[in-house]
Amino acid sequence: MELRTLRYFVAVAEELHFGRAAARLHMSQPPLSRAIRLLESDLGVALLHRSPAGVSLTAAGTVLLDEARRLLEQSEQIRVRVSAATGASTITIGLLDTGTDPAALRMADAYRRQHPEVEIRIREADLTDPTCGLRAGLVDVAVTRGPFDATGLSVHLLRTDPVGAVLRADDPLVRRGHLTLADLADRRWFRFPEGTDAIWQSYWNGGEPREGPVVRGVQECRQAVIWNGTVGMTPLGHDLPANLAVLPLTDMPPSPVVAAWNQGDANPLITSFLQVATAAYRPR
Repeated sequence: MELRTLRYFVAVAEELHFGRAAARLHMSQPPLSRAIRLLESDLGVALLHRSPAGVSLTAAGTVLLDEARRLLEQSEQIRVRVSAATGASTITIGLLDTGTDPAALRMADAYRRQHPEVEIRIREADLTDPTCGLRAGLVDVAVTRGPFDATGLSVHLLRTDPVGAVLRADDPLVRRGHLTLADLADRRWFRFPEGTDAIWQSYWNGGEPREGPVVRGVQECRQAVIWNGTVGMTPLGHDLPANLAVLPLTDMPPSPVVAAWNQGDANPLITSFLQVATAAYRPR
């Protein structure tokens, strides 16, 4: 039983879908399916119930999932400690707008607990760089939001969040309870500076060119709404001042929370961080 096969199984067990698991593992579906079949043959038990809609875990699969997670975590701790012995014991993490997200707090606590020998450096990025300094070599891995230009990067989905429109609390539109992008067509929106990632800019402007004040950070966005009556978007569930309101946008795709790193970077500290981040952002 190889660790790689256990990683495959954990991905399938967490996604409960071979296609999504294959995408998460950056591989095609047929070899993934074969690997799981061989694992079942090796163990002599069925691990998954398969159906056209997806898969579910058998009782044996549930037991293996717990054991596999534990074993993979231990294996990554070994790799990190070996790397630390050679002096490679620092990881720089880029963060974008994590705020008081409970998942981000769980991630920090779990990584510190599991890897006390690793020095962790944090770089907080503003809204002009969704990669948090990856392309400039300022960070090893980033926890950020998509979508953005991922050329040359590996991206791992952690969670998706619905988004809403941020308005002044006394705006007449607040009475509606929810909105569509068409409801905001005649409004001024906050924008990011020229040169900001075009895919990122387009998403947060609802896919349309907008007019309005240029902002760089979350607080500037909020002040633009308060002072100018500007509108914009934010993930739902964030704490807002009493003079602001957020209404769900029913026709906007959710905002993905992702971990990203430079393709080909084999730093074992990144691998260990991804495992911790995936567990921290897993739905509870």
